Amino acid sequence: QVQLVESGGGLVQAGGSLRLSCAASGGTFSSYAMGWFRQAPGKEREFVAAISRLGHFTSHADSVKGRFIISRDNAKNTVYLQMNSLKPEDTAIYYCAAVPGSDFYTPTTPSPYNYWGQGTQVTVSS
Repeated sequence: QVQLVESGGGLVQAGGSLRLSCAASGGTFSSYAMGWFRQAPGKEREFVAAISRLGHFTSHADSVKGRFIISRDNAKNTVYLQMNSLKPEDTAIYYCAAVPGSDFYTPTTPSPYNYWGQGTQVTVSS
């Protein structure tokens, strides 16, 4: 059983930056592809970024390409989401998720993911 705990959310002005972290425990972190998703009020959960288990492959949603970067440190059992040039439409609860997979596996939909964190709120003011 993998436990995921997100941190790093908060209130930031448009154009600012935040770095989210997701710390994993209870499993072999390097066995899992990791993803970031977000959900705004009244909207479905949407894909943000994913990274393969060894970090060799990544995928980013078109809406965040060039602004957000996913990375991971397997020695620290942590995945990160660096968010730059934030916009009010980035306001949402951000969730990290984990799924076992090969090193080119970067799922971009929620359904394959087995484990989810509790989420961290990101609010971008205009």
